[in-house]
Amino acid sequence: MSRTVELPLWILILLGLFATVTFASHFLFPSVRWFFRKRAERLVAKLNTRLARPIQPFKLARRMDTINRLIHDPAVAQAVVDHARERDIPEDVAYETARRYAREIVPGFSALLYFGVATKLARWLSRGLYRVRVSGEESVLTQIDPKATVVYVLNHRSNMDYVLVTWLAARQTALAYAVGEWARRWPLGPLIRAMGGYFVRRRDLNSLYRRVLARYVQIATANGVTQAVFPEGRLSRNGALQSAKLGILSYILADHDPARDVVFVPVAVNYERVLEDRVLIAAGGDTAHTFRLRWWMVVRYLWRHVQLRLTGRFSRFGYAAVSFGRPISLQRFLWQGRSDAARDLGEALLERIDEVLPVLPLALVSEALVEGARDVAVVATHLEVRSEYWRDAGHPVHSALREARDAAMVALRMLEIRGAITLDSHRITVRDDWLPVIRYYANNLPLQHSDKT
Repeated sequence: MSRTVELPLWILILLGLFATVTFASHFLFPSVRWFFRKRAERLVAKLNTRLARPIQPFKLARRMDTINRLIHDPAVAQAVVDHARERDIPEDVAYETARRYAREIVPGFSALLYFGVATKLARWLSRGLYRVRVSGEESVLTQIDPKATVVYVLNHRSNMDYVLVTWLAARQTALAYAVGEWARRWPLGPLIRAMGGYFVRRRDLNSLYRRVLARYVQIATANGVTQAVFPEGRLSRNGALQSAKLGILSYILADHDPARDVVFVPVAVNYERVLEDRVLIAAGGDTAHTFRLRWWMVVRYLWRHVQLRLTGRFSRFGYAAVSFGRPISLQRFLWQGRSDAARDLGEALLERIDEVLPVLPLALVSEALVEGARDVAVVATHLEVRSEYWRDAGHPVHSALREARDAAMVALRMLEIRGAITLDSHRITVRDDWLPVIRYYANNLPLQHSDKT
Protein backbone atom coordinates (compact mmCIF):
# COMPACT_ATOMS: atom_id res chain seq x y z
CA MET A 1 0.00 0.00 0.00
CA SER A 2 2.94 2.32 0.56
CA ARG A 3 4.65 1.57 -2.76
CA THR A 4 5.42 4.49 -5.04
CA VAL A 5 3.59 4.53 -8.36
CA GLU A 6 4.83 6.55 -11.26
CA LEU A 7 2.23 8.31 -13.38
CA PRO A 8 2.52 10.58 -16.39
CA LEU A 9 1.96 14.22 -15.51
CA TRP A 10 -1.13 14.50 -17.71
CA ILE A 11 -2.84 11.64 -15.85
CA LEU A 12 -2.04 13.30 -12.51
CA ILE A 13 -3.53 16.58 -13.75
CA LEU A 14 -6.60 14.79 -15.06
CA LEU A 15 -7.13 12.98 -11.73
CA GLY A 16 -6.74 16.28 -9.92
CA LEU A 17 -9.39 17.89 -12.12
CA PHE A 18 -11.79 15.00 -11.56
CA ALA A 19 -11.26 15.25 -7.80
CA THR A 20 -11.85 19.02 -7.86
CA VAL A 21 -15.06 18.70 -9.87
CA THR A 22 -16.32 15.91 -7.59
CA PHE A 23 -15.59 17.95 -4.47
CA ALA A 24 -17.25 21.03 -5.93
CA SER A 25 -20.38 19.22 -7.14
CA HIS A 26 -20.91 17.17 -3.95
CA PHE A 27 -19.74 19.56 -1.24
CA LEU A 28 -18.94 23.09 -2.40
CA PHE A 29 -21.82 23.87 -4.80
CA PRO A 30 -24.59 22.53 -2.50
CA SER A 31 -23.16 24.62 0.35
CA VAL A 32 -23.00 27.72 -1.81
CA ARG A 33 -26.55 27.15 -3.10
CA TRP A 34 -27.78 26.61 0.45
CA PHE A 35 -26.08 29.83 1.60
CA PHE A 36 -27.63 31.95 -1.17
CA ARG A 37 -31.02 30.27 -0.86
CA LYS A 38 -31.14 31.03 2.87
CA ARG A 39 -30.12 34.60 2.17
CA ALA A 40 -32.81 34.88 -0.53
CA GLU A 41 -35.45 33.46 1.85
CA ARG A 42 -34.57 36.08 4.46
CA LEU A 43 -34.75 38.79 1.82
CA VAL A 44 -38.16 37.60 0.59
CA ALA A 45 -39.51 37.43 4.15
CA LYS A 46 -38.37 41.00 4.73
CA LEU A 47 -39.76 42.20 1.38
CA ASN A 48 -43.14 40.57 1.96
CA THR A 49 -43.64 42.69 5.10
CA ARG A 50 -43.61 45.89 3.05
CA LEU A 51 -44.94 44.82 -0.35
CA ALA A 52 -48.63 45.43 -0.96
CA ARG A 53 -48.74 42.10 -2.80
CA PRO A 54 -46.29 39.58 -1.32
CA ILE A 55 -44.18 37.40 -3.59
CA GLN A 56 -46.01 34.10 -4.06
CA PRO A 57 -44.37 30.73 -3.20
CA PHE A 58 -44.91 29.55 -6.80
CA LYS A 59 -42.65 32.34 -8.03
CA LEU A 60 -39.94 31.29 -5.56
CA ALA A 61 -40.01 27.59 -6.43
CA ARG A 62 -36.89 26.10 -7.97
CA ARG A 63 -36.97 26.38 -11.73
CA MET A 64 -36.52 22.64 -12.36
CA ASP A 65 -39.38 21.86 -9.99
CA THR A 66 -41.67 24.17 -11.97
CA ILE A 67 -40.52 22.63 -15.26
CA ASN A 68 -41.24 19.12 -13.98
CA ARG A 69 -44.63 20.19 -12.66
CA LEU A 70 -45.47 21.74 -16.02
CA ILE A 71 -44.50 18.82 -18.26
CA HIS A 72 -46.32 16.34 -15.99
CA ASP A 73 -49.50 18.40 -16.06
CA PRO A 74 -52.37 16.24 -17.42
CA ALA A 75 -53.23 18.75 -20.17
CA VAL A 76 -49.60 18.87 -21.33
CA ALA A 77 -49.35 15.08 -21.17
CA GLN A 78 -52.38 14.77 -23.46
CA ALA A 79 -50.87 17.37 -25.80
CA VAL A 80 -47.69 15.26 -25.94
CA VAL A 81 -49.69 12.21 -26.98
CA ASP A 82 -51.58 14.21 -29.62
CA HIS A 83 -48.35 15.75 -30.93
CA ALA A 84 -46.71 12.33 -31.26
CA ARG A 85 -49.74 10.99 -33.14
CA GLU A 86 -49.93 14.00 -35.49
CA ARG A 87 -46.21 13.96 -36.30
CA ASP A 88 -45.94 10.14 -36.32
CA ILE A 89 -43.06 10.22 -33.84
CA PRO A 90 -42.41 8.26 -30.61
CA GLU A 91 -44.02 9.70 -27.51
CA ASP A 92 -40.68 10.00 -25.71
CA VAL A 93 -39.46 12.27 -28.53
CA ALA A 94 -42.58 14.41 -28.19
CA TYR A 95 -42.07 14.43 -24.42
CA GLU A 96 -38.52 15.76 -24.82
CA THR A 97 -39.88 18.44 -27.15
CA ALA A 98 -42.36 19.49 -24.46
CA ARG A 99 -39.53 19.58 -21.91
CA ARG A 100 -37.50 21.81 -24.22
CA TYR A 101 -40.46 24.18 -24.56
CA ALA A 102 -40.91 24.24 -20.79
CA ARG A 103 -37.22 25.02 -20.23
CA GLU A 104 -37.54 27.83 -22.77
CA ILE A 105 -40.61 29.35 -21.10
CA VAL A 106 -40.20 28.89 -17.34
CA PRO A 107 -38.26 31.67 -15.55
CA GLY A 108 -35.98 31.32 -12.55
CA PHE A 109 -36.87 34.28 -10.33
CA SER A 110 -34.19 35.82 -8.11
CA ALA A 111 -35.53 38.24 -5.49
CA LEU A 112 -31.99 39.42 -4.76
CA LEU A 113 -31.38 40.34 -8.41
CA TYR A 114 -34.86 41.80 -8.92
CA PHE A 115 -35.05 44.06 -5.86
CA GLY A 116 -31.34 44.43 -5.17
CA VAL A 117 -30.19 45.30 -8.67
CA ALA A 118 -32.91 45.48 -11.34
CA THR A 119 -35.34 47.89 -9.66
CA LYS A 120 -32.54 50.24 -8.58
CA LEU A 121 -31.05 50.18 -12.06
CA ALA A 122 -34.51 50.71 -13.57
CA ARG A 123 -35.07 53.72 -11.31
CA TRP A 124 -31.69 55.24 -12.18
CA LEU A 125 -32.16 54.68 -15.91
CA SER A 126 -35.76 55.94 -16.02
CA ARG A 127 -35.04 59.14 -14.10
CA GLY A 128 -31.75 59.65 -15.92
CA LEU A 129 -33.42 59.59 -19.35
CA TYR A 130 -36.84 61.11 -18.66
CA ARG A 131 -38.89 63.33 -16.41
CA VAL A 132 -41.16 60.60 -15.04
CA ARG A 133 -44.78 61.38 -14.16
CA VAL A 134 -47.29 58.92 -12.64
CA SER A 135 -51.02 59.37 -12.14
CA GLY A 136 -53.85 57.28 -10.71
CA GLU A 137 -51.69 54.59 -9.10
CA GLU A 138 -52.79 54.81 -5.46
CA SER A 139 -56.49 55.32 -6.16
CA VAL A 140 -56.56 52.27 -8.44
CA LEU A 141 -54.41 49.70 -6.63
CA THR A 142 -55.82 50.24 -3.13
CA GLN A 143 -59.27 49.16 -4.34
CA ILE A 144 -58.19 45.68 -5.47
CA ASP A 145 -58.94 42.60 -3.37
CA PRO A 146 -55.62 41.53 -1.77
CA LYS A 147 -56.44 37.88 -2.55
CA ALA A 148 -56.97 38.50 -6.27
CA THR A 149 -54.36 37.85 -8.95
CA VAL A 150 -53.35 41.13 -10.58
CA VAL A 151 -52.46 41.38 -14.26
CA TYR A 152 -51.09 44.72 -15.47
CA VAL A 153 -52.10 45.34 -19.09
CA LEU A 154 -49.93 47.89 -20.90
CA ASN A 155 -49.77 49.54 -24.28
CA HIS A 156 -46.39 48.90 -25.92
CA ARG A 157 -44.53 52.05 -26.93
CA SER A 158 -40.90 51.15 -26.27
CA ASN A 159 -38.65 48.53 -24.72
CA MET A 160 -38.27 51.12 -21.94
CA ASP A 161 -41.78 50.02 -20.87
CA TYR A 162 -40.22 47.03 -19.08
CA VAL A 163 -37.73 49.23 -17.26
CA LEU A 164 -40.15 52.00 -16.32
CA VAL A 165 -42.99 49.83 -15.02
CA THR A 166 -40.61 47.45 -13.18
CA TRP A 167 -39.43 50.39 -11.09
CA LEU A 168 -42.89 51.89 -10.56
CA ALA A 169 -44.43 48.56 -9.51
CA ALA A 170 -41.58 47.69 -7.12
CA ARG A 171 -43.46 49.26 -4.21
CA GLN A 172 -46.34 46.87 -4.84
CA THR A 173 -44.87 43.56 -5.99
CA ALA A 174 -42.51 41.79 -8.41
CA LEU A 175 -43.80 41.55 -11.98
CA ALA A 176 -43.58 38.58 -14.32
CA TYR A 177 -43.37 39.81 -17.91
CA ALA A 178 -44.27 37.99 -21.09
CA VAL A 179 -41.22 38.79 -23.22
CA GLY A 180 -40.75 38.27 -26.96
CA GLU A 181 -38.06 36.22 -28.69
CA TRP A 182 -35.80 39.25 -29.14
CA ALA A 183 -34.76 39.02 -25.48
CA ARG A 184 -33.65 35.38 -25.50
CA ARG A 185 -30.10 36.21 -26.57
CA TRP A 186 -27.23 36.34 -24.11
CA PRO A 187 -26.82 38.29 -21.85
CA LEU A 188 -30.44 39.49 -21.85
CA GLY A 189 -31.91 35.98 -21.72
CA PRO A 190 -30.50 34.82 -18.35
CA LEU A 191 -31.04 38.29 -16.84
CA ILE A 192 -34.70 38.53 -17.85
CA ARG A 193 -35.35 34.95 -16.76
CA ALA A 194 -33.81 35.71 -13.33
CA MET A 195 -36.13 38.72 -13.07
CA GLY A 196 -39.17 36.47 -13.54
CA GLY A 197 -39.79 37.11 -17.24
CA TYR A 198 -41.05 34.23 -19.38
CA PHE A 199 -40.42 34.01 -23.09
CA VAL A 200 -43.17 33.81 -25.68
CA ARG A 201 -42.53 32.74 -29.27
CA ARG A 202 -44.04 34.72 -32.10
CA ARG A 203 -43.06 32.22 -34.80
CA ASP A 204 -42.73 28.45 -35.26
CA LEU A 205 -45.80 27.80 -33.12
CA ASN A 206 -47.58 24.46 -32.86
CA SER A 207 -50.32 23.02 -30.70
CA LEU A 208 -47.88 21.43 -28.25
CA TYR A 209 -46.00 24.69 -27.67
CA ARG A 210 -49.26 26.59 -27.21
CA ARG A 211 -50.45 24.03 -24.66
CA VAL A 212 -47.21 24.23 -22.64
CA LEU A 213 -47.31 28.04 -22.67
CA ALA A 214 -51.02 28.15 -21.82
CA ARG A 215 -50.59 25.82 -18.85
CA TYR A 216 -47.66 27.84 -17.50
CA VAL A 217 -49.70 31.06 -17.69
CA GLN A 218 -52.72 29.37 -16.15
CA ILE A 219 -50.77 27.76 -13.28
CA ALA A 220 -48.97 31.03 -12.52
CA THR A 221 -52.26 32.94 -12.54
CA ALA A 222 -53.95 30.37 -10.32
CA ASN A 223 -51.07 30.73 -7.85
CA GLY A 224 -51.42 34.51 -7.63
CA VAL A 225 -48.35 35.57 -9.61
CA THR A 226 -48.61 39.24 -10.61
CA GLN A 227 -48.05 39.53 -14.35
CA ALA A 228 -47.59 42.28 -16.93
CA VAL A 229 -48.75 41.71 -20.50
CA PHE A 230 -48.85 43.77 -23.69
CA PRO A 231 -52.13 43.00 -25.50
CA GLU A 232 -50.89 44.71 -28.68
CA GLY A 233 -48.32 41.92 -28.93
CA ARG A 234 -45.54 44.10 -30.32
CA LEU A 235 -44.20 47.66 -30.33
CA SER A 236 -46.40 50.14 -32.15
CA ARG A 237 -44.94 50.93 -35.59
CA ASN A 238 -46.92 54.13 -36.12
CA GLY A 239 -47.28 55.47 -32.56
CA ALA A 240 -51.00 54.68 -32.24
CA LEU A 241 -52.69 51.99 -30.18
CA GLN A 242 -52.93 48.69 -32.07
CA SER A 243 -55.67 46.06 -31.96
CA ALA A 244 -55.46 43.44 -29.21
CA LYS A 245 -53.77 40.07 -29.65
CA LEU A 246 -55.72 37.62 -27.51
CA GLY A 247 -53.21 34.84 -26.80
CA ILE A 248 -52.37 35.27 -23.11
CA LEU A 249 -55.77 36.75 -22.28
CA SER A 250 -57.49 33.72 -23.82
CA TYR A 251 -55.23 31.37 -21.81
CA ILE A 252 -56.25 33.08 -18.56
CA LEU A 253 -59.94 33.01 -19.49
CA ALA A 254 -59.83 29.32 -20.47
CA ASP A 255 -58.87 28.16 -16.98
CA HIS A 256 -60.38 30.76 -14.66
CA ASP A 257 -60.86 29.58 -11.08
CA PRO A 258 -63.93 31.28 -9.52
CA ALA A 259 -62.31 30.91 -6.10
CA ARG A 260 -59.61 33.47 -7.02
CA ASP A 261 -60.57 36.56 -8.96
CA VAL A 262 -58.24 37.97 -11.63
CA VAL A 263 -58.11 41.76 -11.82
CA PHE A 264 -56.76 43.40 -14.97
CA VAL A 265 -55.22 46.84 -14.39
CA PRO A 266 -54.93 48.98 -17.55
CA VAL A 267 -51.68 50.95 -17.63
CA ALA A 268 -51.11 53.66 -20.26
CA VAL A 269 -47.51 54.62 -21.08
CA ASN A 270 -46.36 57.51 -23.25
CA TYR A 271 -43.04 59.17 -24.08
CA GLU A 272 -41.90 62.40 -25.65
CA ARG A 273 -39.02 60.45 -27.12
CA VAL A 274 -39.21 56.76 -27.99
CA LEU A 275 -35.65 55.51 -28.24
CA GLU A 276 -36.46 53.11 -31.11
CA ASP A 277 -38.77 55.46 -33.05
CA ARG A 278 -36.92 55.53 -36.37
CA VAL A 279 -36.24 51.78 -36.29
CA LEU A 280 -39.93 51.10 -35.66
CA ILE A 281 -41.06 53.45 -38.41
CA ALA A 282 -38.63 51.84 -40.85
CA ALA A 283 -40.08 48.44 -39.93
CA GLY A 284 -43.65 49.62 -40.49
CA GLY A 285 -45.91 48.86 -43.42
CA ASP A 286 -48.38 46.17 -44.31
CA THR A 287 -45.81 43.40 -44.73
CA ALA A 288 -43.36 44.18 -41.92
CA HIS A 289 -44.04 42.06 -38.87
CA THR A 290 -40.72 42.27 -37.08
CA PHE A 291 -37.80 44.61 -36.83
CA ARG A 292 -34.16 43.92 -36.09
CA LEU A 293 -32.18 46.02 -33.68
CA ARG A 294 -28.56 45.21 -34.53
CA TRP A 295 -25.98 45.05 -31.74
CA TRP A 296 -23.86 47.66 -33.49
CA MET A 297 -26.82 50.06 -33.43
CA VAL A 298 -27.02 49.69 -29.67
CA VAL A 299 -23.25 50.15 -29.25
CA ARG A 300 -23.26 53.22 -31.50
CA TYR A 301 -26.16 54.75 -29.57
CA LEU A 302 -24.56 54.05 -26.18
CA TRP A 303 -21.24 55.53 -27.33
CA ARG A 304 -22.99 58.67 -28.53
CA HIS A 305 -24.90 58.89 -25.26
CA VAL A 306 -21.69 58.57 -23.21
CA GLN A 307 -20.08 61.33 -25.29
CA LEU A 308 -22.99 63.67 -24.60
CA ARG A 309 -22.87 62.85 -20.88
CA LEU A 310 -19.11 63.44 -20.62
CA THR A 311 -19.26 66.76 -22.47
CA GLY A 312 -22.26 67.99 -20.45
CA ARG A 313 -24.43 68.34 -23.57
CA PHE A 314 -26.97 65.67 -22.65
CA SER A 315 -30.49 66.71 -21.76
CA ARG A 316 -33.26 64.32 -20.82
CA PHE A 317 -35.73 63.12 -23.44
CA GLY A 318 -38.73 64.99 -22.08
CA TYR A 319 -41.56 63.25 -20.27
CA ALA A 320 -42.19 59.57 -19.67
CA ALA A 321 -45.72 59.40 -18.30
CA VAL A 322 -47.57 56.44 -16.80
CA SER A 323 -51.25 56.45 -15.93
CA PHE A 324 -53.35 53.72 -14.25
CA GLY A 325 -56.88 53.13 -15.53
CA ARG A 326 -60.04 51.56 -14.13
CA PRO A 327 -59.47 47.87 -13.27
CA ILE A 328 -61.60 45.07 -14.68
CA SER A 329 -62.60 42.19 -12.42
CA LEU A 330 -62.73 38.99 -14.46
CA GLN A 331 -65.51 37.54 -12.32
CA ARG A 332 -67.76 40.57 -12.86
CA PHE A 333 -66.82 40.72 -16.51
CA LEU A 334 -67.85 37.10 -17.11
CA TRP A 335 -71.09 37.46 -15.13
CA GLN A 336 -72.32 39.91 -17.77
CA GLY A 337 -72.39 37.12 -20.36
CA ARG A 338 -70.10 37.26 -23.39
CA SER A 339 -70.31 35.58 -26.78
CA ASP A 340 -66.55 36.07 -27.29
CA ALA A 341 -65.11 36.85 -23.87
CA ALA A 342 -61.44 37.09 -24.95
CA ARG A 343 -62.16 39.53 -27.79
CA ASP A 344 -64.47 41.65 -25.62
CA LEU A 345 -61.95 41.71 -22.78
CA GLY A 346 -59.11 42.73 -25.11
CA GLU A 347 -61.18 45.56 -26.59
CA ALA A 348 -62.35 46.73 -23.16
CA LEU A 349 -58.79 46.83 -21.81
CA LEU A 350 -57.50 48.82 -24.79
CA GLU A 351 -60.40 51.25 -24.42
CA ARG A 352 -59.52 51.80 -20.77
CA ILE A 353 -55.86 52.28 -21.63
CA ASP A 354 -56.91 54.86 -24.21
CA GLU A 355 -59.14 56.57 -21.60
CA VAL A 356 -56.14 57.48 -19.45
CA LEU A 357 -53.40 57.78 -22.09
CA PRO A 358 -51.15 60.68 -20.99
CA VAL A 359 -51.06 63.68 -23.32
CA LEU A 360 -47.60 65.19 -23.75
CA PRO A 361 -46.49 68.51 -25.30
CA LEU A 362 -44.44 66.94 -28.10
CA ALA A 363 -47.46 64.99 -29.35
CA LEU A 364 -49.56 68.17 -29.51
CA VAL A 365 -46.77 70.10 -31.24
CA SER A 366 -46.36 67.24 -33.73
CA GLU A 367 -50.10 67.27 -34.35
CA ALA A 368 -49.91 70.98 -35.17
CA LEU A 369 -46.97 70.45 -37.54
CA VAL A 370 -48.74 67.58 -39.33
CA GLU A 371 -51.74 69.88 -39.85
CA GLY A 372 -49.50 72.47 -41.51
CA ALA A 373 -48.63 74.92 -38.73
CA ARG A 374 -45.28 76.58 -39.43
CA ASP A 375 -45.38 79.50 -37.01
CA VAL A 376 -44.41 79.23 -33.33
CA ALA A 377 -47.41 81.32 -32.21
CA VAL A 378 -49.81 79.06 -34.14
CA VAL A 379 -48.21 75.94 -32.64
CA ALA A 380 -48.42 77.44 -29.13
CA THR A 381 -52.11 78.27 -29.59
CA HIS A 382 -52.79 74.75 -30.85
CA LEU A 383 -51.01 73.28 -27.81
CA GLU A 384 -52.98 75.47 -25.40
CA VAL A 385 -56.38 74.70 -26.94
CA ARG A 386 -55.78 70.97 -27.31
CA SER A 387 -54.29 70.64 -23.82
CA GLU A 388 -57.47 72.12 -22.36
CA TYR A 389 -59.58 69.82 -24.53
CA TRP A 390 -57.79 66.65 -23.43
CA ARG A 391 -57.79 67.79 -19.81
CA ASP A 392 -61.57 68.25 -19.94
CA ALA A 393 -61.84 64.76 -21.49
CA GLY A 394 -60.20 63.32 -18.35
CA HIS A 395 -56.69 62.64 -19.67
CA PRO A 396 -53.57 63.49 -17.68
CA VAL A 397 -51.86 66.41 -19.47
CA HIS A 398 -48.23 67.13 -18.58
CA SER A 399 -46.61 70.46 -19.36
CA ALA A 400 -44.73 71.47 -16.17
CA LEU A 401 -47.16 74.39 -15.63
CA ARG A 402 -45.35 76.39 -18.33
CA GLU A 403 -46.99 79.00 -20.52
CA ALA A 404 -48.16 77.47 -23.79
CA ARG A 405 -45.44 79.23 -25.82
CA ASP A 406 -42.70 78.02 -23.46
CA ALA A 407 -43.98 74.43 -23.55
CA ALA A 408 -44.19 74.58 -27.35
CA MET A 409 -40.65 75.94 -27.61
CA VAL A 410 -39.25 73.12 -25.44
CA ALA A 411 -40.88 70.53 -27.69
CA LEU A 412 -39.74 72.32 -30.85
CA ARG A 413 -36.18 72.49 -29.53
CA MET A 414 -36.27 68.72 -29.00
CA LEU A 415 -37.17 68.27 -32.65
CA GLU A 416 -34.56 70.80 -33.73
CA ILE A 417 -31.78 69.04 -31.81
CA ARG A 418 -32.62 65.84 -33.69
CA GLY A 419 -32.52 67.66 -37.02
CA ALA A 420 -36.23 67.19 -37.76
CA ILE A 421 -36.94 70.92 -38.05
CA THR A 422 -35.14 74.25 -38.23
CA LEU A 423 -36.23 77.34 -36.32
CA ASP A 424 -35.67 80.79 -37.78
CA SER A 425 -37.06 83.29 -35.29
CA HIS A 426 -40.76 82.36 -35.23
CA ARG A 427 -40.76 80.40 -38.51
CA ILE A 428 -40.57 76.57 -38.58
CA THR A 429 -39.21 74.50 -41.46
CA VAL A 430 -39.89 70.75 -41.38
CA ARG A 431 -37.53 68.37 -43.18
CA ASP A 432 -39.46 66.05 -45.49
CA ASP A 433 -37.52 62.94 -44.44
CA TRP A 434 -38.55 63.56 -40.81
CA LEU A 435 -42.27 63.87 -41.49
CA PRO A 436 -42.88 60.15 -40.69
CA VAL A 437 -41.31 60.71 -37.25
CA ILE A 438 -43.48 63.75 -36.60
CA ARG A 439 -46.58 61.82 -37.68
CA TYR A 440 -45.51 59.00 -35.33
CA TYR A 441 -45.60 61.36 -32.33
CA ALA A 442 -48.84 62.98 -33.46
CA ASN A 443 -50.34 59.47 -33.34
CA ASN A 444 -49.38 59.21 -29.64
CA LEU A 445 -52.58 61.06 -28.77
CA PRO A 446 -55.64 59.12 -27.54
CA LEU A 447 -57.98 57.62 -30.12
CA GLN A 448 -61.22 58.39 -28.29
CA HIS A 449 -62.65 61.91 -28.56
CA SER A 450 -59.99 62.71 -31.16
CA ASP A 451 -62.34 64.93 -33.17
CA LYS A 452 -61.56 68.63 -32.93
CA THR A 453 -63.80 70.94 -30.95
